[in-house]
Amino acid sequence: MTVANSLPRCIALRIALAARRLPDTSSGRLLSILLAVLDEPLTEAKLNSLTVKDLKMAADGALREVDGALLRQALSDLKGENEVDGTAEIPQPQPYCEGDIPHSIRVACASNGGERLDGHFGSCARFLIYQVSAHETRLIAVRPAPSVTRLSIDHSADRVALIADCDLLCVLSIGGPAAARVVNSGVHPIKRAWPGQTQPVLDELQAVLAGDPPPWLARIIGRTSTVQPPVEIEEAS
Repeated sequence: MTVANSLPRCIALRIALAARRLPDTSSGRLLSILLAVLDEPLTEAKLNSLTVKDLKMAADGALREVDGALLRQALSDLKGENEVDGTAEIPQPQPYCEGDIPHSIRVACASNGGERLDGHFGSCARFLIYQVSAHETRLIAVRPAPSVTRLSIDHSADRVALIADCDLLCVLSIGGPAAARVVNSGVHPIKRAWPGQTQPVLDELQAVLAGDPPPWLARIIGRTSTVQPPVEIEEAS
């Protein structure tokens, strides 16, 4: 039996989630790094003792050049700090028919609990789907995301299909290959630095739509943009 197959399910899931944040790092590669730092057997207590410095100094320095913010997010996954809040009430969508909200865009927010933007593309529990115009926001759907159950499974294609009818995707993080799939499906990914309620993000989008939106947004809502103002939202790379 391999080490990966003998891991407790909760630890295997944490490694899978953490690996999705790190560029060019598979679950198996991250497992090897963790074993080099912590030795067998991997336990929750050992993972909880990890630091960013441990990861940067590990093994052959594979993670040395990774951005510190990404490493901190991966470390949070390894410690179970980003696990889904099963006690938070799932918001109820409102009725919507195409065309109900003129000059609007459709926005998917990666969420783990309540009406919050607190999820990462590859591991969030669900996508909250909003229709947003300069004058109105409406939650029109709540779409459960595929579960992450094994180290080797890539669910990004299924997740992209869930939001393919959207114009924007708001997440805490998204890996390069997944971001490319999202862009290729016609959806524009946007990253937020910190988790929080969805409404402030929607308010920012409304303010942009009410002003002179950048050309790519103006095209979506059928308007002509003359000036591209700064957008106070960090776009995914």
